[in-house]
Amino acid sequence: MTTAPAATDAAGAARRAVEAVWRIESGRLIAALARVTGDVGMAEELAQDALVAALEQWPESGVPRNPGAWLTTVAKRRAVDQWRRQAAFGQRAAALAEELRTADAAADVAAAASGTAPSAAASRAMAGAPLAVQTRPDLAVLQPIDDELLRLIFVACHPVLSQDARVALTLRLLGGLSAEQIARAFVVPTATMQQRIVRAKKSLAAAGVPFEVPERAEFAARLDSVLAVIYLVFNEGYSASSGDDWMRPELCREALRLGRVLAELLPREPEVHGLVALMEIQSSRLGARTTATGEPILLLEQDRSRWNQLLIRRGLAALARAERCEQARGAGAGSYQLQAAIAACHARAVTPNATDWARIAELYDQLARRVPSPVVELNRAVALSMARGPAVALVLVDALVAEGRLASYHLLPSVRADLLQKLGRSDEARAEFERAAALTGNERERALLHNRAQSLRRA
Repeated sequence: MTTAPAATDAAGAARRAVEAVWRIESGRLIAALARVTGDVGMAEELAQDALVAALEQWPESGVPRNPGAWLTTVAKRRAVDQWRRQAAFGQRAAALAEELRTADAAADVAAAASGTAPSAAASRAMAGAPLAVQTRPDLAVLQPIDDELLRLIFVACHPVLSQDARVALTLRLLGGLSAEQIARAFVVPTATMQQRIVRAKKSLAAAGVPFEVPERAEFAARLDSVLAVIYLVFNEGYSASSGDDWMRPELCREALRLGRVLAELLPREPEVHGLVALMEIQSSRLGARTTATGEPILLLEQDRSRWNQLLIRRGLAALARAERCEQARGAGAGSYQLQAAIAACHARAVTPNATDWARIAELYDQLARRVPSPVVELNRAVALSMARGPAVALVLVDALVAEGRLASYHLLPSVRADLLQKLGRSDEARAEFERAAALTGNERERALLHNRAQSLRRA
């Protein structure tokens, strides 16, 4: 009677271990398999097969000492079996089988040198059965893991795919999220997201996209696409465009994790470090951006003691790395580095009044020259309102209104309302807050804007 609960606890612990390992290793696993098969869709299917095998075997055999290598070995064996069944394994299957035989032989040599008996592992390997324990991580994956992961990032963000497809595939392959989780994050039906992911894989296969880092001539454009997708994912988590929650922190965490991976793979790219710095610093505020019940708290009203100081330190360190890389390269600061520098100004200010708004306005001037856009101009207006007063900023905002390019962007009337309120023009401000509320797709933000409008009515 006492063994059943213990067995249940052990099975539960093994399952949790499988889930944790999958979260950490899935991106690398799929990258390794995509390198072998040349097919992202097949690689994901094989990885899923290995996951099922782990769920079946680990509760009984225990978690192997190198779970990532175990999963890779199982998946590669499934690939050999599949090629055999399809009568198409030919030279690639033979090469892979030879790779596995070489790995097993090397394992035998290592085991003999250490005085342990290799025969059980070797016989299971030659019979095509999954290994219960993989003791050498370098045997199952003979190509550099980091290089494969980098290739997968560039494949997932290939220009042949639409931006929506890039985001979905990046989160699926590298973020380890299910289609249901991604659909929920972007407020679309699960079936729609599944179709989007399937179409993305088919598009890559149809286009014959090579599993490789692009040539030097096209590298910059491809890297820009990768960074843009990661930042788009982060922004959707930081300020959700629709739905009932103002933030979706899980998306921020996934984007930050991908950014950190990319920074390790491309240590000399200043904009990679700039993006990581920006996301680290922005993430430091997540715990202070909402009340206990989920209502938004604006930047100047946040309790800064709740800002995560570890993330701030990490962000400032990443910004310093970006600046060193930029100086070594002799190029000007990129857009992510400039945005990170702006975020750093906020992070360094102990109180809102201590914020260096003049420096922030100067950085927005640089950003506007680097990547001119009406959204940058709107943010520059906010900084100028703090540095030089609302009247100066209102001139810029009114010019944006007249231009018409941000007609459907809810933050334009929101910023204008704030400036009008500071200037004592309450009736106009109230109308602008209501206009902003009608434009936003996020319920929490809509409620905040309505409340601000109502407060002016009461005043």
